[in-house]
Amino acid sequence: MSNISLDAAEEIIAAAHQRAQALGKAVSVAVVDAGGFVVAVRRPDGARPLTPDIARAKAYTAAVMQRPGRMLKKWQESQPVFFSQLSQLPGASMPIMATEGSVTIKKDGEIIGGLGIAGGTADEDQQIADEVLETLGYELEFAAWGVAGTPAPSGTGKD
Repeated sequence: MSNISLDAAEEIIAAAHQRAQALGKAVSVAVVDAGGFVVAVRRPDGARPLTPDIARAKAYTAAVMQRPGRMLKKWQESQPVFFSQLSQLPGASMPIMATEGSVTIKKDGEIIGGLGIAGGTADEDQQIADEVLETLGYELEFAAWGVAGTPAPSGTGKD
């Protein structure tokens, strides 16, 4: 299993902050490796105090669940007890957050990390994450859970 490098994480964070600034937002950005371990987290001036922790949890979710957070929403809604227990497992270092702004980092078909954006609206966090990863050449397509074959288009909400 490959992991995202510090240089690549810093590139993603810089691009996310630039995109957020263009939207007039101060967002915290976190990048974790494929195992959910922090590679880099940045909170710019003006970002709310809890946003780094939220960004870390979003990045962790995307990496360890191996799907973007918004793909997990229907699963979480249908099995809330299961999802609440995931964060209580002995190996879980962060809460599982099935939400926008939680995006799996995938390159050449391999999951190499997770990206978390926090500080804008849910849609803004997702927009920043998707635009940055796409611009930098990362893949945004993931197969629906339990379905072999062609990946579901990003943003469909299918799980």
